Amino acid sequence: MAADSRSGPRRRYIVLAALLALFLAAMDALVVSAAMPTIVADLGSLHLYSWVYSAYLLARAVALPVFGKLADLVSTRRLFLFSTALFLFSSLAAGAAPSMILLVVARVFQGIGAGGIFALVYIILSDISEPSERGKTLSLASSVWGIASIIGPTLGGFIATYLSWRWIFYINLPLGGLCLAGIGVFLRERVRPRREVNLDIPGVVCLTGFILTFLLVFIAGGREYAWVSPEMGLLASLSLFFFVLFVTIELRAKDPVLDLRFFLRRNFGLGNSATFFSSFSIFALFAYAPLFIQGALAKTPMEVGFAMLSLSLGWSCGSLILGRFVAGAGSKAAAVAGGVMLFASSIMLLFFTPKTTMTTCFLVFLLTGFGMGFVTLPTLLLVQASAGGENLGVATSFHQFARTLGGTVGVGICGGVVTGGLAEKLGRGAVALPEAVVEKLRESTEHVFRPEFQALLAPEGRAALYEAVSRAMTGVFWIVVVSSALCLASALLLRPGRQEGTEPQDQTR
Repeated sequence: MAADSRSGPRRRYIVLAALLALFLAAMDALVVSAAMPTIVADLGSLHLYSWVYSAYLLARAVALPVFGKLADLVSTRRLFLFSTALFLFSSLAAGAAPSMILLVVARVFQGIGAGGIFALVYIILSDISEPSERGKTLSLASSVWGIASIIGPTLGGFIATYLSWRWIFYINLPLGGLCLAGIGVFLRERVRPRREVNLDIPGVVCLTGFILTFLLVFIAGGREYAWVSPEMGLLASLSLFFFVLFVTIELRAKDPVLDLRFFLRRNFGLGNSATFFSSFSIFALFAYAPLFIQGALAKTPMEVGFAMLSLSLGWSCGSLILGRFVAGAGSKAAAVAGGVMLFASSIMLLFFTPKTTMTTCFLVFLLTGFGMGFVTLPTLLLVQASAGGENLGVATSFHQFARTLGGTVGVGICGGVVTGGLAEKLGRGAVALPEAVVEKLRESTEHVFRPEFQALLAPEGRAALYEAVSRAMTGVFWIVVVSSALCLASALLLRPGRQEGTEPQDQTR
């Protein structure tokens, strides 16, 4: 950047614009959680419920390393403006979507724009900071994640209750316009030495193919296709094919999108594994706990947002509290403590019923959030230490990618379970409901989340309906238990942390 971008009002405007863009992109993964039952009731297509999350997270995960590579070839300023503009145009399309499938398509492009924002914000903040001030500046970006995680679900519930769910996307437009103005007017490119960078296009294609087919196995299984069917066999085979091809390409690539050799280092692999499974658990709850609260407990979107706030609040507070104390050898102990909290709270979910109180939901979700906060920060420190100071950027991007991928896979897998389970409970008479009600639900399962539909039922009918949703959600809660247990196991196998850059580069034990 130009010298005047490192001090004075110009620098402040750039920092504010970059952080605001990061806030919007981070919040967009969470703001829809409380509003999703309302969106499903309006647009239908419950079987596409999980894709509103998965499409965004998948596109963001794939775009992250791609934009990171492009930043060495193309103007950072132009890339950032392009990413932000794409995010805003797709937000407009999402808000105006007349169907669930078009909403999912818009979320794909939102995810691509968000991936570019995530990759470029840290580059911009580093470039406009003196080396002695860089850590302080980057810490502002970390605080944005906590703020977004707290505001997102509550804002989504408020908008869905008092305005229209479409405004959860439209609200991005005026704020994003400020980001474009701030970066476009005040950011000046620093002349960079040009170097050769080989963008790993085959790796990106195979990674996308693997994640997409892997998710389709669990989203389509048991609903669109029987688990044992030629279609499911084809999807599973394609997933395995893309995975093997991806590994082969990455091991031979000159500049791989994901250098798999880093996973030979114990703390690198286990640290990313722990954050993958913790993200799997918490994003599955962000996505599907609202279905339980609104469909089984008969609460309003605003009350859903309140319950989801506890997940975000616990995550943010856990990271902030831990950040004051954890360092070096304490990282493993903190990660294990987080795994224990995550596992304990997931066990409590198995006892949720239609009679569970909102206070119980709030406290259990709060403990889950604390567990996530205690896992994320120490595993990042251990992963960075395992890679050494010269690979700090690679280690950090891997950790962020693992977190994004965990959320994507968790939402996708649980989506197939909850939609298939709910269809079975309501459509096959597993729960006693009047025949007329069952027929209406067969026509549109989304009636479950319509307050006016629930109001038409007799008290015993509503009780049976709530029980059906509760039973369908039990499968999701069991999956969260398993993923939390794997997170705890990964944390227990970590080695005590060392100071950054001191771990031997060939360490595999």
